[in-house]
Amino acid sequence: MNDVAPRRLTLTVFRYDPRAPERTPRMQSYEVEEADGMTLYIALNEIRERLDPSLQFDFVCRAGVCGSCAMLINGRPGLACSTLTKALGPEITLAPLPAFELIADLSVDTGKWMRAMSERLETWIHAREGGIDFARIEERMEPAVAEAIYELDRCIECGCCVAACGTALMREDFVGAVGLNKIARFRLDPRDHRSGNDYFDLIGDDDGVFGCMSLLGCHDVCPKNLPLQTQIAFMRRLMAAEGLKPSLKQGDGK
Repeated sequence: MNDVAPRRLTLTVFRYDPRAPERTPRMQSYEVEEADGMTLYIALNEIRERLDPSLQFDFVCRAGVCGSCAMLINGRPGLACSTLTKALGPEITLAPLPAFELIADLSVDTGKWMRAMSERLETWIHAREGGIDFARIEERMEPAVAEAIYELDRCIECGCCVAACGTALMREDFVGAVGLNKIARFRLDPRDHRSGNDYFDLIGDDDGVFGCMSLLGCHDVCPKNLPLQTQIAFMRRLMAAEGLKPSLKQGDGK
């Protein structure tokens, strides 16, 4: 029989609603009793149900698949639904992800950022001229190619890599590791008929692969353990091997 009393957890949460600018940003603390198998999502849900129904945070799947519950957990980006409270100390600080538009409290609009990035990088299959070849889209791939594409397709667009990226926090136009990962994914896809130059015209500048400072933040915090930094380094080497020069934006020089 386990006679050890459950821990009392103190969750200190960032509170601010931009729709109520008369209220200044603040940190608010809540106490909950830890239960077996408790995740931060469960703790936050308990706070909202029992202590403060005004607390705002996002969730959908509760299984580490949708990425909606990403937030700063003791200063480190992570998913609330897959973070066990027993892995943390009794005092936990939670804040919204930086780099994204704040909705309120712990809720940010990652979708707006991800959509703009996807439209900018044209992250869809570009078929041959003359229309979509539906037969080829369904054509069987080599298993190794399909596996490599699947590995990069596991990205859930949670925004953790963007929040952990020094470049993304300084350059609002930086496409981030999530954007570079998407380009790497489509470059592998035999159904996409863009050339190497087409891809590198999109990311071959300081807002793409050459903006990365190789701090490994994206690599360290990705909840799916994707090889993000490896892909960025690979694309840099590929550009050098193919003799492709970094893109220059208008006004950047010659």
